[in-house]
Amino acid sequence: MYRLLRSALFQLDPETAHHLTLGGLQTAYSLGLSGIIAPRPPDNPRTVMGLIFPNPVGLAAGLDKNGDCIDGLAALGFGFIEIGTITPLPQPGNPKPRLFRLPQANAIINRMGFNNDGADKLIENVQRADYRGILGINIGKNANTPIENAADDYLICLRKVYAHASYVAVNISSPNTRHLRQLQGEDALNDLLKPLKAEQQKLADTHGKYVPIVLKIAPDMEAGQVAQIARLLMQHRIDGVIATNTTLSREGVENLPHGEESGGLSGAPVRDKSTGVIRQLAAELQGALPIIGVGGILSGSDAAEKIHAGAALVQIYSGLIYRGPALVAESCAAIRAI
Repeated sequence: MYRLLRSALFQLDPETAHHLTLGGLQTAYSLGLSGIIAPRPPDNPRTVMGLIFPNPVGLAAGLDKNGDCIDGLAALGFGFIEIGTITPLPQPGNPKPRLFRLPQANAIINRMGFNNDGADKLIENVQRADYRGILGINIGKNANTPIENAADDYLICLRKVYAHASYVAVNISSPNTRHLRQLQGEDALNDLLKPLKAEQQKLADTHGKYVPIVLKIAPDMEAGQVAQIARLLMQHRIDGVIATNTTLSREGVENLPHGEESGGLSGAPVRDKSTGVIRQLAAELQGALPIIGVGGILSGSDAAEKIHAGAALVQIYSGLIYRGPALVAESCAAIRAI
């Protein structure tokens, strides 16, 4: 059924299809029809960061930036949902067109640029949702905030979303916000993690609950930089790491239609780069903090490979576009079989 639906959706502009799909999922949930869209995976609970995940397969950030479709997406069987990236103030993102399918490679290029309705609107949507499962909220900085002031934006978002999140993901790895990846450098990252960790403790005292912070990193780093980030994560007692975001590489898609568009490449071409970063992080961290693996999962075996490499949990996004909701249960089953 999804193959037929995908054929129709792929006739539309990608961003139009994206919004129609989210609206359709939310409508299906409202009408009690979600059960016919996707098989419900069996429970396979695991405790990570002190949180009990009903299964280890989650939705990656970026699909539901504003939390408009939390219930509809959760009904597909995800063990956790991550929404965002959200910024302190609303912003339109980059000019359109900014989203491109590369179906020959099971890939997507996006240069969305953190388009979102702002943190306050996301909180309204979270409060309106019925979902009571594990909810990650992914935060970033506004495009017009100078990179040297980036910590201010992350702190604003952390304070706003803290009470509403199961965990907070700090996105410093999108390639579509100018200079953002500079925050992965040693000095810049140290200057960001220190105030975030201090604020987390203050908020934990204020709200009477501890909300983990995880860092989302890029796949386009040398081994030395990955090792450096691992050391800083342990030094600042960050609770987890998401590996990885999209890649700037165009290896394998150079000659495809849209292959040279600027932006981050996701889907099958990033799978091996992502898994390589996960494997190195696992070696560097030695279990000090958990890894959430994301990037190029288009089958159950891809999901299992991330777990074998050292991930405790996985997330999917582009695979959901190409494979449909059945990928969630397939990934859960493959991980359960390990």
